[in-house]
Amino acid sequence: MRTLQLHFPEDALPTLDTVLKQTKEARVFRRAQAVRAVVKGTRLHTVSDTLALTYSALRKWVHRFANQGPRGLLDRPRSGRPPKVTCALEQPLNRLVDHDPLEHGSLHSPWSCRELATVFARETGVQLGRERVRGV
Repeated sequence: MRTLQLHFPEDALPTLDTVLKQTKEARVFRRAQAVRAVVKGTRLHTVSDTLALTYSALRKWVHRFANQGPRGLLDRPRSGRPPKVTCALEQPLNRLVDHDPLEHGSLHSPWSCRELATVFARETGVQLGRERVRGV
């Protein structure tokens, strides 16, 4: 097996220690922890086995850290459709849930997801399906 031929900056360990202390994301913490072990000289296979990471994922994070620094440990933007329910829409929906359905013309006292979606669409102009409402 060939050895990893990367050159880390001299401040790599203090930088990783800072990332470990400051990050609140578990995924970034775990990546920094694994990369720190590699920077200290532990073999990739040993680190991947110890931390239950795949060898290829660990190798990718080590390369990203070597090339981009701490930014390389962060998640990249995901492809796909952006979420329809943003924080700006979630707040009015939660407020609506707190109101009595009878105040909004419903015939029943508890909200159903379908009724909630209908009233939400009438008040905000944003159409959401009942399953999307249920998810929120």
